[in-house]
Amino acid sequence: MRKFAFLSLLLTIPGLAFAEAPQAKPFGKTADGEAVEIYELKNDKGITARIMTRGATLVDLLVPDANGKTADVVLGFDDVAGYEGEDNQYFGCTAGRVANRIAKGKFSLNGREYTLAINNEPNHLHGGVKRSIDKVVWKAASFETDNATGVRFRYVSPHGEEGYPGTLSMVVTYTLKKSANELAVSYKATTDQATPINLTNHSYFNLSGEGSETVLDHELQLFCDNYTPVDDTLIPTGKIDPVEGTVLDFRTPHTIGERIKSLDDTSAIGYDHNFVVNGEMGELRPVARLKDPKSGRVLEVSTTEPGVQFYSGNFLKGQAGKGGKPYPHRSAICLETQHYPDSINQPNFPESVLEPGETYRHTCVWKFSAE
Repeated sequence: MRKFAFLSLLLTIPGLAFAEAPQAKPFGKTADGEAVEIYELKNDKGITARIMTRGATLVDLLVPDANGKTADVVLGFDDVAGYEGEDNQYFGCTAGRVANRIAKGKFSLNGREYTLAINNEPNHLHGGVKRSIDKVVWKAASFETDNATGVRFRYVSPHGEEGYPGTLSMVVTYTLKKSANELAVSYKATTDQATPINLTNHSYFNLSGEGSETVLDHELQLFCDNYTPVDDTLIPTGKIDPVEGTVLDFRTPHTIGERIKSLDDTSAIGYDHNFVVNGEMGELRPVARLKDPKSGRVLEVSTTEPGVQFYSGNFLKGQAGKGGKPYPHRSAICLETQHYPDSINQPNFPESVLEPGETYRHTCVWKFSAE
């Protein structure tokens, strides 16, 4: 009962006026017959965000360019069936319990070894197979304040789900500012047993609009002096190395396609690397700046997390997305703010274990503009 009381308390924070989900609309049903809803958030600056309850997933994000022309800048599907199909590569979802990879699907905690699903041979990826949090239907409530509107999603993952220890109570909140082009995603979680945790949003961005042919012409800057090298299975070696002198050096802006061919024959098959964000973990600080030279749209990302996974859409395969538009190879990128991959097995990485009595917190902010 305490876990549900905790969630109820979060949904009645002073200063937030919760509606009776007026923004919720039916979005279809899962293959198991569970109803899925979608919420629409709008602000005074022309941004529209639509988020569904399956996986607390960002489905659409419409953003204006310098001339006020809007485009949907995230990949996705028109219905629940699309998100349940094989062509969905974690589009827009909340990933976890542990996003990214865990080596060989194994970890030890408090003297006990845990075994997880191997779904990215030979490793565990993004929380599992059938009941990873991107595939479950969350409860939701919308809210509105004087300067923002949003939706708060909650899900309680029972002990043992996908092999993880502890009952984990999670709250994910999308907040859109009314008078600024900022969409924030914040995460909170508590547990009744020690358990690893690493939550992130897995949106794929193309600032020219989803379905555009390429993202290789976008200019990227990362506020990251270091990265975590990996082995041939994309598991960190445990080292933290400087980006200086490598094709991973985005401390000054480069187009994504400028040096990517040199990574074609590596295990990452392009950019699929965890970067160490400059500054103090826990403080909201800049991570990345992405600019589309065609539309002039700019995305600035900030986070409280220690790392960010830059993924250049290397496994997009031309599958049909929203409106039947194809999503070609490297036609969108992910900037997943996170703990480092395999942190549970890497003693020199920032702590990723949540203990009873503690609260996991993570904030990511997407700020849009146009030049």
